[in-house]
Amino acid sequence: MEDSTIKVPEWVAGLLKGFEKMLEPYESKYGDLNVCVFMDERTSAWFCECHVAANKLVQFGTTDVPLDPEEQSEYRANRMIVEDAYAFKVMKDDAIKGRAFSNIVAEYTTEFDSEHPLKIIGGQHRFQAIKDALTVQPTKFHGVKVYLGLTMEQRLDVQLISNTNIATSSDLFDRMQETSKGPQLRDWCQDVGLLGEDQDFADKSGRGGAITVRLARTFILNYIKGSSIEAESFLTSDTTPTICSSGQHDPEWEKIRSPDLWENAGLIGAGKEFARLIASQRAAFVGQNPKPPVDRPEKALNAAILSAWAFVAGALSKNSVRLDRHYSISSTFGKDPLNAVELSKARHKTDPDNYRGLGFRTDAKERGRLVELFYYQAEKGCGITKSSIEVAIAKYYAKQAQLDVNKAELRSH
Repeated sequence: MEDSTIKVPEWVAGLLKGFEKMLEPYESKYGDLNVCVFMDERTSAWFCECHVAANKLVQFGTTDVPLDPEEQSEYRANRMIVEDAYAFKVMKDDAIKGRAFSNIVAEYTTEFDSEHPLKIIGGQHRFQAIKDALTVQPTKFHGVKVYLGLTMEQRLDVQLISNTNIATSSDLFDRMQETSKGPQLRDWCQDVGLLGEDQDFADKSGRGGAITVRLARTFILNYIKGSSIEAESFLTSDTTPTICSSGQHDPEWEKIRSPDLWENAGLIGAGKEFARLIASQRAAFVGQNPKPPVDRPEKALNAAILSAWAFVAGALSKNSVRLDRHYSISSTFGKDPLNAVELSKARHKTDPDNYRGLGFRTDAKERGRLVELFYYQAEKGCGITKSSIEVAIAKYYAKQAQLDVNKAELRSH
């Protein structure tokens, strides 16, 4: 069957007939209609859209497709299979369980590699998942867009558009994943003020925007981890906060994500206080002239600062006096609560020349130093000052040295 508005050339009809005979698409073998053929008016390329069984796809299909089989046969149309990608692992599992895939893009041609006339141009990960599941799901039909009789220019165009897409950001993936589990995290963030009313998580992290799922999870996870630290063992325990992974399954987060999590009164209080810190930090720079460096108003949402602040809030959850001091940072008068200028000057003799001070990086060392800073500030109630930063960095290295001694002693037994 052809597009009634455009006359299909006989050579295209001939290719379509050969394709139908070899690949036996559902529409021509079992359906009431024949395969329809259309023309892309942008390039005048002919194509059809149909469904082909897995065993036929694998038998006659290949992802080893050159961009230019005549002049540049060493350059492939497809990107490399990302074997360790979480989404690909899920895709393979879905194929085994009988999922029908679509949006596979191919060219049907016998001009080269005639044993595999179906050249997979787009959807190589789906094709590989179908191939891996072949023994379990050999007759599952999958949707394919098949181009016929492409010229060199048309082939390059199809390969380009099939391998150029707007990648799903890891933050958007997290948001979709969290949404699929229910509204609890979003509702919690809205209730405590980390999100505005009816506001959704950001689909990509950026200064001044909404909080991301990753940061929200990181905040909650570290509050819970901190609350498990006994006060008397804080000085001898590894108190390095965690930053939740993004764009993939996070076992630590899933372990604590439970119905009673959202009713934790201490956690709710910490969330509200951190929202107040974010607001205070931003407000401190409103109207400043000249404008401050762009990172300073958003300093609270640096992942290292956020995780360390939440960890200390959890660790002090049973000490109301120190917890109040910890929360009082937001009430600092006359300068930004986190004292971004002094943080930017902070450094240790072991830091590299390009180190820009506390609150820029997010590595474990940065997070550990910030925990010591917030914990020391809560002990003294002096705010974030040059001297408290220096003491905190010294405390961090003293703790790390003791932890190394403890590990060495354990190995010696």
